[in-house]
Amino acid sequence: MQASQPPPSFCDRDEETSQACKDLLISLPLEEDWLVPTLCLYQGFWFPSHLLKGVLAFQNHFQAQPSDILLVTSPKSGTTWLKAVLFSLLNRAKYSDLDSQQPHPLLTQNPHDLVPFLDVKLYLEQENPDLAAFASPRLFATHLPFSSLPRSVRDSTCKLVYLCRNPKDVLVSLWHFTNKVKAKEKGQIPLPECLDKFSRGLSLYGPYWEHVLDYHKASSEMPGKVLFLMYEEMTEDPHVQLRRLADFLGCPFSEEELKDGTVEGILRMCSFDNLSALEVNKSEKGSLGVENKWFFRRGEVGDWGNYMSADMGKRIDSVMEEKFHGSGLKF
Repeated sequence: MQASQPPPSFCDRDEETSQACKDLLISLPLEEDWLVPTLCLYQGFWFPSHLLKGVLAFQNHFQAQPSDILLVTSPKSGTTWLKAVLFSLLNRAKYSDLDSQQPHPLLTQNPHDLVPFLDVKLYLEQENPDLAAFASPRLFATHLPFSSLPRSVRDSTCKLVYLCRNPKDVLVSLWHFTNKVKAKEKGQIPLPECLDKFSRGLSLYGPYWEHVLDYHKASSEMPGKVLFLMYEEMTEDPHVQLRRLADFLGCPFSEEELKDGTVEGILRMCSFDNLSALEVNKSEKGSLGVENKWFFRRGEVGDWGNYMSADMGKRIDSVMEEKFHGSGLKF
C-alpha cells in the first residue's frame, strides 16, 4: 500500500536543508513499512523517510579521511557485535583485556555509543557536525548502500568493512526488533507479512540482495578498500576472521600478541554473553533512543528455524538463489 505523503515531522520546516529534504520526499515513491512509518525509494533503495535528512547531510557534507574506517551493514546483520569487535581491535593497545588497569569503555558504554552511525545519528542531529573530536583512525558506521555513499568515501583510500548475514536470520531478527520497538497496543506484526515485503525487496535499505551485491562487487573490484565478511564465518571461526580483519585494517597482530592471549581477550570482551550481561546493556537506553537490551537477543546462526515454517524458509531461499545467481554468494 502506498502512503500519500510524509508526515510533517519527517523534516524540520525551519532549516533550509530540511525543506529540501521535505521537497524531495514529496517527489519520491513511498511505501508503508513494518518497522518505521514510511519508506521512500531513493537512489534505488528503500530508506526510512524520517532518516532521509541525515542521509542527505551525510552525502553532502562528510569528508572522508584516508585513515577512516566505516563499518557497513544491512540492519540486523550483526552490527552491534562488529562495532564492539572493531573498537576493541583498534584500541587494543590501550584497553587490552577485561583485567586491564584502564577500564574498557565497552564495560560502561553500548557499542552504538562508541561507534556512532553517520547517517542515523551524527548527520541526522546536525547538518554538518564537527568531527574533530574523533581521533584517527576515525571509526564510524552506516547502513547506506555502496552506490549511495558520499563521493569522498568512494574516492578516498578509507576502509570499508561490510558484514553480511543469512537473510532468514536477518528477517527474524528484524521482526523481533520491530515488535519490541512498536507500541504494545498496536500488537505484533505477523511474520508472514514481513516475509512478503522482505521478499519483494521492501525493507530497510533494501532490496536486501542489492545491498549485499553492491558491497560484494566492490570487495571483488577493490579488495584493498572493501572487506566482505560473513556473519556465519565470524561465528564459526572468530580467531581467523579477527586476524583477517586486523590484516585488512593495517594493524596485524604481532607474534607476541598471538601468544599472549590478545586475540582471545578481544573475543572474550566482545562475546554475546559478556556484552549482554553488562548493566549498561541490560537497563539503559543508548544514543539511538531505544533500550540497549534490544540489541542483544540471541545472535545465533540458524535461529530463523525456530520461527519460520519450512515453506517460508524455502520462499526466501528461492528469491535469494535467483537474485544471487552467478555472484558466488551462498548462505
